Amino acid sequence: MTEKREYRMEELARLAGITVRTLRFYRERKLIPPPRREGRIAWYDDHHLARLRTIAALLERGHTLSGIAELADAFDHGRDVGDLLGYGEPTEETPVRLTPEELAARFEGQDTPENLAAAMELGYLGVDGDAVVHISRRLLDASTALVREGVPLAEVLHAGSRVRAHADALADLFADLVLRHAAEERLPRLRPLARSVVEAELSLALDRRLRKHLDDLDGA
Repeated sequence: MTEKREYRMEELARLAGITVRTLRFYRERKLIPPPRREGRIAWYDDHHLARLRTIAALLERGHTLSGIAELADAFDHGRDVGDLLGYGEPTEETPVRLTPEELAARFEGQDTPENLAAAMELGYLGVDGDAVVHISRRLLDASTALVREGVPLAEVLHAGSRVRAHADALADLFADLVLRHAAEERLPRLRPLARSVVEAELSLALDRRLRKHLDDLDGA
């Protein structure tokens, strides 16, 4: 097990590549958590160092200190990873750990406190110290691709909340169907069958939507 390291203010500032005056300013602005105090001595740890390096990376990307302060507050008061994963790891989805700067790089300019809070409320994101945990690599990659196609992240998250409601309704439909005709222990076998039906119906629905769009263009 790695021993936890602690630093005096001067050492932390040196490791982070900033001045002690800047470190004090960040602490006063609540950009970093309070240090552990031992009498009059303030002790900082690797979480503080990681946060300072994150601040430097975000400043390099053009974020303002006010925006970074709001993001720091969202992380410090957001859902932790235990709340995100509930009783355990998702059975089929792969959670992804990210640094805040890696998250910012995926959603350049759109990693706002509002979007971050919406993602946490939706259950996509949780926090683990200074790391971010996304509950599903597939959802993360899809969200990233949509944003890169020009869809605003706020709208991606809003669509995600609507999809979540429909997905819950579909899960209830299939579970009720099975439970009316089979024993409860057969429910785990429902997953691939339900996924196949939903994927096929969605594929057909997208075909119908595309054909309607093309027909509308032809008739214009």
